[in-house]
Amino acid sequence: MNAKMGPPGGESPTHTPTSPMPTMADAPQPPHHAGPYPPNQGHVRVRLFGRTDVGRIREHNEDNFLIADLSQAQRGLMENIRTHVVGPAGTLFAVCDGMGGAAAGEVASKLAVDIIYEQMQAGGPPRHREELARRLVRAVEVAGMRIFAEAKLDRNRRGMGTTATAAALVDEYLFLAQVGDSRGYLLRGDKLELVTRDQSLVNQLIEAGQLTEEEAENFEHSNIILQALGTADTVQVDLTVVKLRQGDTLMMCSDGLSGMVRLEELRQALLQNPEPIDVCKVLTDKANEAGGHDNITVIVAKFEGLPVVAPDDEPAKYRKYVFTTEETTAEQAAAEHAAAAARAIALTAPTPLSSPVVGGDARVPTGGKLGATAVGLNAADFLNQAQLQQAAGGAPSSRPPPASAPGPVAAMAVPAGSASGPSAADAELRSAGIPSSGPSWIWIAAILALGLVGVGVYLLLGSKG
Repeated sequence: MNAKMGPPGGESPTHTPTSPMPTMADAPQPPHHAGPYPPNQGHVRVRLFGRTDVGRIREHNEDNFLIADLSQAQRGLMENIRTHVVGPAGTLFAVCDGMGGAAAGEVASKLAVDIIYEQMQAGGPPRHREELARRLVRAVEVAGMRIFAEAKLDRNRRGMGTTATAAALVDEYLFLAQVGDSRGYLLRGDKLELVTRDQSLVNQLIEAGQLTEEEAENFEHSNIILQALGTADTVQVDLTVVKLRQGDTLMMCSDGLSGMVRLEELRQALLQNPEPIDVCKVLTDKANEAGGHDNITVIVAKFEGLPVVAPDDEPAKYRKYVFTTEETTAEQAAAEHAAAAARAIALTAPTPLSSPVVGGDARVPTGGKLGATAVGLNAADFLNQAQLQQAAGGAPSSRPPPASAPGPVAAMAVPAGSASGPSAADAELRSAGIPSSGPSWIWIAAILALGLVGVGVYLLLGSKG
C-alpha cells in the first residue's frame, strides 16, 4: 500500500469532512459559453498570498504550493505577483500534499509544482480558454507520469506520490484540476462553497449513502484516497469550472487545514480578514491550535475587475467541465472504455478490510482514525469485502488493507446500487469489450487443448524433417 508515512514521532491527520460533499448528480452540465472562445484578457485583477507550515507533529514539510503569473513568466510571492492583472498567458495556482515516507513526499510535491509550472509556461499564451483548460489537465497528467518514472529509478523513493489541486484562469472562468483530496473553496458574498470533489474513500461512501457527514468525522478509514500523482503511470484528472464574479475569493488548501478547521471557521477567517496575507496566517494558526497533526498549506486569492453577480447567476458550486470540441469525443470514449474495464477488474479482485460491517444494513464502521494517507482502496472494494466479512462472522483483520491495482483501477468508484459479484463484473467486462470470465474448468480444458495441438504440430513437423 502506498502510504503517506510521516517521520518518527508523527502521523498525518485523518481527513475530516467539514462541509457537505457535492455529488455528481448535483453537478449541472458546464456552461457552453465557457468553451473555445477567445478570452477577454486584461481586466481581472488578483490579490493573493500563500503560506505553508510544517505543523506541530511532523519533522519536515512535505507540502508545496505554486503561485505564478504566466504572462510575466514568474512564480513566487514577489510584490508584482501578489497583486497583478491577469495577462494573456494566464495565472496559475497549485497545492500539492506529498506522501511516501522519509523525504520522498517532499520530493514528489516539489516535482509536481515544478512540472505543472513548466508545462503551463510552455507554448505561449493559449488561443482560448479551452486550450488553457486542456493544458492544465495535461500538465497534471505529465507531472504524474514523471513522478512515477522518478520513483521507479530510485528504490528509496518507491511509492512516493502527491495530491494536486491546480487552478488557472485567463479571464473570468477559473478551471480547477484535481487529483487526491487537497481542496478548492470559493467565497462569494458570505457563502463559502467547496468547488472541488475529494477523490477519497470517505467521500465515495458519503455520496453512496453509506456514511453520514457525522459518521465521516470519526470514520476509521478516512485516510484513504483513490489516486495520487506518482503512484501509477496515469491518473484521471477531475476538471471543474467556476465563473468568477466581482469580489470572489478562492481558497486552496491541503488536508492539514481542511481536516483540522471546520467550514464555519474557514468562512469567518475569510470574511473578517480582507488581506490574503492575513487570512493565510490566521488559518495556519487555527490548524496548529487544533493540533497541527499534518503540514498545513493555504493559498488565498481575491478577484476584482469582474462583473457583479446578476440575479440569474448560479451560485458557486462544484461543476464538472466537459470539453466541447470534437477531438475530445474520442478521448472521452477511450476514458469511459478504460473506466468500465477498471470497474470490472476492481469487482473481480476485492480488497480485504481491517474492520467488518456493523449491523445488517451494510453500513460501514466508524471510530478510531488512521493517520497515514493510503492510496488505492475504493468504495466498491470496501463494501464488497465488508459484506463478505459480515457473512463470514466479521472477525476484523489485524493487518492493514493492501492497495488495489494502481491507476484507473484504484481511481474509479462503482456507483451506489451497482450489482456486486461475478455478474456485475461480467457485465462491466463485456461493456469494455473484454471477454467475461467463465467456469474455471472451461479455461483449463481450453489451455490443455491448445497444448495438445501445439505438441501435435511439433511432432508432425519433426517427423517430416
